[in-house]
Amino acid sequence: MKVEFEKKYLQELYDTGKTTDKKHRYQPQVVNGYLKCVKYLVKVKRMEDLYLINSLNYEKLKGDKKGLSSIRINDQYRLEFREIVNPNNILEIGICSLIDITNHYK
Repeated sequence: MKVEFEKKYLQELYDTGKTTDKKHRYQPQVVNGYLKCVKYLVKVKRMEDLYLINSLNYEKLKGDKKGLSSIRINDQYRLEFREIVNPNNILEIGICSLIDITNHYK
């Protein structure tokens, strides 16, 4: 699956493992979990494949975050993303646009 980054700090975290943005500095275990999640997203062929990986807790969000999906980085943080269907409506080749790393309990 193709992964796009909507925010610069997400791209920096993926490329270098750290970010210059002071607001988005995370502990090493959070960064490692983020990298693991992005690698899973790149590797899967269909979004439904994420249901098979129980540790990710893949879910489509509701309420004010309707239209977004998330997977868990760890018990506290989740990676939110938007699923973009290609122009031919073929779900096999998807684009996943990463939105943010959020604190699950805020």
